[in-house]
Amino acid sequence: MKQKIKLKVNGAPCEVFVEPWKTLLDVLRDEIGFTGVKSGCEEGECGACTVLVDGKAVNSCLMLAPQAQGKEIITIEGVEGEEGLHPLQQAFVEHFAVQCGFCTPGMILSAKALLDKNPHPTEEEVRVALCGNLCRCTGYVKIVEAVLAVSKKGD
Repeated sequence: MKQKIKLKVNGAPCEVFVEPWKTLLDVLRDEIGFTGVKSGCEEGECGACTVLVDGKAVNSCLMLAPQAQGKEIITIEGVEGEEGLHPLQQAFVEHFAVQCGFCTPGMILSAKALLDKNPHPTEEEVRVALCGNLCRCTGYVKIVEAVLAVSKKGD
């Protein structure tokens, strides 16, 4: 039995009819079409499905869609601004923090949640904020450098 839920995704109101057991990940990808949200482990271990829910980084594979009722959700598709790439996206490119790219959306959203709360984190704070995101390609050094570069802009 499907139920109607209302979400705000990337600034736009959205109504969908979903089974109560569907995850936010499934609804965002399959029902609404935001394929930047990646399905990795579906166990909350890899962070590929990370989205922002009311500004907090959340593994969308662990959140049931009805739990997102009335929440503001940001996917990687909603990060880019009218003027182009978000500073985090640009820094990932400039610092070669992207290789295969599968983890990148989750990494950027986790980093955004951190920088929105703490614009000038330490390296350790960046590493802690990203600890729920697995990357099999980069070794994390370039990713951390990219986040720290954004935190230093405007100093």
